[in-house]
Amino acid sequence: MTNSKFEHFPFSKEHVDEWSQGTPKSTNWPIVYTINNDSEIYVGETTNAASRMRQHIQGKQKLNLKSVTVVFDDSFNKSVCLDLESHLIRYFAADDKFKVLNGNSGITEADYFQRHEYRQAFNEIFDELLRQGLLTRSVPELINSDFFKYSPFKALTNDQAIAIEQILETLFSDLENKQNQPLVVQGNPGTGKTIVAVYLIKLLVDIQSLGPDAGLDEDSVFSDYFQAGYPEALGGKTIGFVVPQQSLRKTLQKVFKKTPGLNKDMVLSPFDLGKAGKVYDLLVVDEAHRLRQRSNQEAASQNKSFHDINVKLFGQDDKETTQLDWVRKLSKHQVLLVDIDQTVRPGDLPRELTLQLVKEASNRGRFQKLVSQMRIPHGSDYVEYVSQVFSKRSAKNSTPFGEYDVKFFDSFAEMDEAIKKLDAKHGLSRVIAGYGWPWVSQGGKATHDFTIDGIPLIWNRTATDWINSPTSHEEVGSIHTVQGYDLNYAGVIVGPELDFDSQTQELRIIKENYHDKKGKQNNPGPKLTDDELLGFICNVYRVLMTRGIRGTYFYVVNPELRAHLRKFFPLA
Repeated sequence: MTNSKFEHFPFSKEHVDEWSQGTPKSTNWPIVYTINNDSEIYVGETTNAASRMRQHIQGKQKLNLKSVTVVFDDSFNKSVCLDLESHLIRYFAADDKFKVLNGNSGITEADYFQRHEYRQAFNEIFDELLRQGLLTRSVPELINSDFFKYSPFKALTNDQAIAIEQILETLFSDLENKQNQPLVVQGNPGTGKTIVAVYLIKLLVDIQSLGPDAGLDEDSVFSDYFQAGYPEALGGKTIGFVVPQQSLRKTLQKVFKKTPGLNKDMVLSPFDLGKAGKVYDLLVVDEAHRLRQRSNQEAASQNKSFHDINVKLFGQDDKETTQLDWVRKLSKHQVLLVDIDQTVRPGDLPRELTLQLVKEASNRGRFQKLVSQMRIPHGSDYVEYVSQVFSKRSAKNSTPFGEYDVKFFDSFAEMDEAIKKLDAKHGLSRVIAGYGWPWVSQGGKATHDFTIDGIPLIWNRTATDWINSPTSHEEVGSIHTVQGYDLNYAGVIVGPELDFDSQTQELRIIKENYHDKKGKQNNPGPKLTDDELLGFICNVYRVLMTRGIRGTYFYVVNPELRAHLRKFFPLA
């Protein structure tokens, strides 16, 4: 569809003037451009390239940049250029060659005439940039990288942009009026809660450090916040990002380390926060429902740490104190991102406490809900359908999946083979499972943990960044390695801990087959009921069944549950 042209020249006033004099479209045509040196790059779009280049030359931030690449086409319009600019920023940020100097200007995922055709044609531009050496990896490789998935340079969905706009308005009002009540953002799997958190932090840091010098276009969504008053309000304010899940926390620390203005020390575990005792001006908490209460922790040292932190912060070790209390004690302002149905252990925040947070925030006008699916294309129906199937609610026999690839397998061996082929073709295709078998291989004690269809299987050898580990395609990932992550395809094993009672026509648990010790351990207070444990296990499968971007394949171990669930999904 496009016939894109590339022009290159040194980044100096003399060469910009020479180029603009010989290029009629340099002053009145939509283009996309990059300015770079050996280690840094800036990506922009404009309808007056000559004027925009001169502005960059007069500014201070790009003095060390050396070379300009201009991309223009007779078919380009403003919407096309904004879209191409957004893609290039994300790809350069995910690549290893350059540090991206752009601030967060607030590009939204907008539709426009013939967008699908233009985006297909963009691939020719990306391939040419790869040939020229500006990109070092292909687009499929970049899209599969964590730096792409968690980049702060995302094009936001409409409800994500609205949520961030509301957070900014409320936060600046709170700073002015010295108020302190949590802001709560709720979203189902795949709605981009983590993206909102990362984007928000990068945006606040850019407002704080760049201000009016950011050089944003006036039509950028958040450009008003870079003007006088807002940067000064953020001056000297400290921001922290609390991430309860260990595996995802390590991944986000890598992203923060690479992103200008951010650093990996901003990403904290709840225990890091409590031990340091530093009071932050703002704490953003990802998956806040996974904060812990005063239950038996994963390690004995954490039990001692929980006690010591409680005593240090509150003068006593009250058994009712949770890590949410730590967050509120150690910050002046909080943004909490939650999904009640992703609580998977009794030691997580009590459901009633999370519900109360949502209710109070809603009553105070401090609540935003994310609904647009980012992970699963047109997948809101699928996510809701899975939630109904894996619950006591009755689900209608339906297949509202559109282009989403869902397959039910009667043979695990066939599913396993299909996932391996998909991994070879697309990458990031993994087998994952509920915690239906003990982890006997931990510490190298055994060569495998369980067998299905005569195939020996082993749990994840690492709990940190398992999806990207070199042996992950040979292993089975647990809930604690994949929550918060994207896969291209997920091959889900529904384990022997979950079954179906044909008499009551309800899901039931087989408690002795559930081997997540912390997943069924009683907290102080009332004993964990079977219904509560069933709720946690169903939440596990809601999470596992919503990891795949392109599709979900699954196999059910117990025959009665297999016969029940095969009615609800297309057979392989």
